[in-house]
Amino acid sequence: MLTQTKEQMAALPAWARQRTQASTYPRAFLDVANAYGVAREDLLALAGVSAERVDDPGGKVSLQDVWCIAAAVVVLTGDESLGFATGDRMPLTAHGSLGYALLCAGTPREAIRILERFWHLRGRGALLSVEERDDGGFLELMPEFAVPARINQVMFSSMLTSVYRGMAFLLPGMPVTVSIWLRGPQPAGFERWQSRLPEVRFNMPRAGLSLLGDTRVLDRPQPTADPEALSAALLQCERESALSEEADNTLRSTRAALVPGLAGYPSPEDLAETLHLTPRTLRRRLHEQGYSYQQLLEEARRRDSCQLLQDPELEIRRIGETLGYLNPANFTRAFKGWTGLSPREWRKRYAGG
Repeated sequence: MLTQTKEQMAALPAWARQRTQASTYPRAFLDVANAYGVAREDLLALAGVSAERVDDPGGKVSLQDVWCIAAAVVVLTGDESLGFATGDRMPLTAHGSLGYALLCAGTPREAIRILERFWHLRGRGALLSVEERDDGGFLELMPEFAVPARINQVMFSSMLTSVYRGMAFLLPGMPVTVSIWLRGPQPAGFERWQSRLPEVRFNMPRAGLSLLGDTRVLDRPQPTADPEALSAALLQCERESALSEEADNTLRSTRAALVPGLAGYPSPEDLAETLHLTPRTLRRRLHEQGYSYQQLLEEARRRDSCQLLQDPELEIRRIGETLGYLNPANFTRAFKGWTGLSPREWRKRYAGG
């Protein structure tokens, strides 16, 4: 599962792989793995994700890393039902400003509309649409791009369980009948979580949360309603949405600008000037996406080394110097770390040289 997930995530367009999620979500999967006795270090090593990026409470982790962590947890525990356990650990307050906005909304119906409006802040990799009917409604989750069906089931079961938990809090006594729909088959081990969940229906034509009953209950005032706090939470959601768009654009622009010139790769200060930002703003926006200048520089060096090695006329020593490695041994060491092969071996295998 993990190999397939990594391969399919790597095949996604750059805009999809570069999307980020709050580090809260991968930490929830790490907590579940810990309950199974899985060593955190082993899990992160298998997923290929650094602990530094996951441990930052206010940090962001790439969508690719989040899904690879989830796949690694399944591989190491052998339990494909753990998405339900992960979602069960995510109360409304775990969703930051969006969670607080839902808590402070005047009615459950208003909360659902806020969830739909700002879902993109937390539900990366899935699209949410809300369908209202006279006899109920349906909150449908749709994959934003293709990933292995089994890991998609794990992620969607986690998201929908978390949404159900929030709805149960906003509608005490659950006056409407709620069921979770999933497209895949029932995973082994599901029985352990069944008592904590509403009806879960597998092999359904779509995934989501089904509501049946008199939807007028959605217009009941919420006991936690707080208009002033709601305004503040919505302002924060708007700000996060704008910053997310800015950060997405900054990451794409930084990657495009990181190309070697006569003086090597541009420094952080040079990049900031090119992008018409201050160095501090550039660092902040990259950090919001879960990246640093050094990480992007290494990524650019790997990309450019493979491209340059395809030209048989270029000496390997010269390629290393172009990439900033004045010592050929340092270039060879770095390239082996990226690909598992020396530059000469890689050229012979993939570039016919």
